[in-house]
Amino acid sequence: MLRGLATVSFWADDLEAAKKWYVELLGAEPYFERPGNGQPAAYYEFRIGDYQAELGLIDRRYAPPGASADPGGAVIHWHVDDVQATLDRLLSMGATPYTPLTEYGPGFVTASVADPFGNVLGIMYNRHYLEILGR
Repeated sequence: MLRGLATVSFWADDLEAAKKWYVELLGAEPYFERPGNGQPAAYYEFRIGDYQAELGLIDRRYAPPGASADPGGAVIHWHVDDVQATLDRLLSMGATPYTPLTEYGPGFVTASVADPFGNVLGIMYNRHYLEILGR
């Protein structure tokens, strides 16, 4: 039924600042923008990672009614090769700790931060991810 991650959407009050922050973090420009054509952007989309998953940044004015601006809810973990180094980089860029670096056993390490725009960004080293990628 669930076939894979399609798009992760993050909200931002200052969409241009969020775009700049994620461009620096990811080392890539968004490949898609809406509305564009001289109008202020309401949405930016990046393709990232081994499976080119989509990360969308959306102007918070389009958030569902009653949506919280505080970090919380589901934590989506992105696989990284070095959780501590990635966590250090995120914190140096202005993210704040959300959950501490935690090892759950050999080959499973997680941490998460709140980005400067109030979204939770999870990072994880997961040996199963690498096994599947190697197939």
